[in-house]
Amino acid sequence: MNIALVIFNADPARGGAERYTAELGGALAGRGHQVHLLAGRFGPPIAGVQFVPLNRGAPTRAGRYLAFLDALDAQLQRQPYDIVHAMLPVRRCDIYHPHAGMAKAAYQAGWTNQFNTKRRRYAQVEAGLLGGPHKPLVLCLSDYVKASILQCYPGIADRLEKLFNAVDLSKFDPSKHAQAGKDLRQQFNITSDKIVALLIAQHFEQKGLPQTIEALARLQQPEPVLLVVGKDDPARCAALARRLGVADRVIFAGTTDAPTHFYAAADFLVLPTRHDSCSLVVLEALAMGLPVISTIYNGACEIMTDGQHGFVLRDPADVPALAEAMRQLLATERFSAMRQACLALRPRLSLEAHLDRLEEIYRRSRGVK
Repeated sequence: MNIALVIFNADPARGGAERYTAELGGALAGRGHQVHLLAGRFGPPIAGVQFVPLNRGAPTRAGRYLAFLDALDAQLQRQPYDIVHAMLPVRRCDIYHPHAGMAKAAYQAGWTNQFNTKRRRYAQVEAGLLGGPHKPLVLCLSDYVKASILQCYPGIADRLEKLFNAVDLSKFDPSKHAQAGKDLRQQFNITSDKIVALLIAQHFEQKGLPQTIEALARLQQPEPVLLVVGKDDPARCAALARRLGVADRVIFAGTTDAPTHFYAAADFLVLPTRHDSCSLVVLEALAMGLPVISTIYNGACEIMTDGQHGFVLRDPADVPALAEAMRQLLATERFSAMRQACLALRPRLSLEAHLDRLEEIYRRSRGVK
């Protein structure tokens, strides 16, 4: 098939949908498909994937989005594709894949969003896409996402397809990265006897870093280290850590293009998020054998069993519950059992199964059995 993958920014260093799209493009090309990546910005070249730059020149964020849509429409007019698979609201596509949830829900969440022109444009374009005569198939990353989609658009139940996220097990293989994990610990002066909690996120406040620091301050003997990876300005969270007396136990590592090294250096992942459609970092951590602490507002937790693969918290703001979950993972016997349970999940996280399912959805979209 001749496939167009559409995303505003295709730089995988941004994480999340951007990393997924880049890896998906390479995987589909590896299966013999013609893959074109249509975006306004790109990361490194991807074997077998053709980059198609789309103009998004404008002085405002909303303006850049509209310019991107105009450039996309022009490209689709010039070049036909068997499948147009869009990761953001566009005016027409075959597959709509809202990684961060529905634009309508994001626009309606909080009165301040009513004044956000870009969010309003996203919601308007999404409404036109899903309310028009040629509705795309909509990919739901989880049952959590499916429920939120139906709240926004109850009339598209027959257009929903569940496609749980996956990871490349050949890449996220703990047996391949043990030395890299040791080297990274040495880089950050973390001794081998220290227990390391890892948080990887692009939006520290939304993903629960302040609550994690507060929980860390409640833990003594042993005192775990919190390793934080992400692009956000850490100033506010660093100030909180100083105020709570744990600044020496919180390491802000910045961004990375080698997340496997951080998983290999860590003992467990903590992500008390307020919203995640289906967090890739959770699935990657599980594949690397790391128990996970997250919340019921993360679709990725649907593959976990609470108390077996980690802990699924009901309230992202419940610091005592978060601290207790972290405390239980400090116990060697509990941690070892959970690590083995996480490794046993690996076959269910397979990228190959994900691609099989996606190709089936592509064929359904084209009316091919």
